[in-house]
Amino acid sequence: MSDSPALGIARAHIEAWSAKDYDKTRGLLAPTVHVTATSTFAAMQPTDLIGPDAYMEGLVAFADPIVTGSVRELGAVGDEHNALVLLDLVMAGGPFGAGVHAPCARLYQTDSEGKITIEQIVFYVAGS
Repeated sequence: MSDSPALGIARAHIEAWSAKDYDKTRGLLAPTVHVTATSTFAAMQPTDLIGPDAYMEGLVAFADPIVTGSVRELGAVGDEHNALVLLDLVMAGGPFGAGVHAPCARLYQTDSEGKITIEQIVFYVAGS
């Protein structure tokens, strides 16, 4: 479903962090949020964080060097509590490097309160 409840939450989350609205981003997280992120890109270490504080520290480090306005949705699907969103974005720096596209798949699970409980992210970096 392209307009499911979980997909709406996922899209609101993506819109918030891509605009660097970190208060709104944090407000969409459950107290027990668990995020994992991985890539074959050598400069990126696997991430496994629990709780909003750890989550936000990792997210800000990732989102701050994104070129403003470069995040775009490539595809999405969802249901009541699960959503998968494919994104493309361009980095202005950080471990990926300036001008590098860093497409990713973001898998979300949400609770009955409309909060994100799980997020799993896989990054693809060309030429890595």
